[in-house]
Amino acid sequence: MGVVHKIGRRKTAVARVYLSEGKGNITINKKDVADYFTTATLQYKINQPFALTETEGSYDVKVNVFGGGITGQAEAVRLAISRALCEINEENRAALKPEGLLTRDPRMVERKKFGQKKARKKFQFSKR
Repeated sequence: MGVVHKIGRRKTAVARVYLSEGKGNITINKKDVADYFTTATLQYKINQPFALTETEGSYDVKVNVFGGGITGQAEAVRLAISRALCEINEENRAALKPEGLLTRDPRMVERKKFGQKKARKKFQFSKR
């Protein structure tokens, strides 16, 4: 099979995933997944594509992720893993697509405009 390389993005987080056949080891930025994503919710998000395709423990995952916060990074990794699983076996697409794991979330932070406090918030208006 070799190594499958895919990219996932969420907000400003970018995850590069290298998927290869193995025993189910997940390494993120040269750390174990439990050390990098400490909460159970984030670990669940990482393992969700494997659970839906019933392939837990059959692939080793090496991830390089940067940018954004931990939630955005976890969702970027999830998208990249989902894309890699679809490339390995096209039948996985039927399980992942209805759950929304193959959709790139386009929501980004809106830029701050000049003459305003934030993107939409204005400075306090004084009539007199």
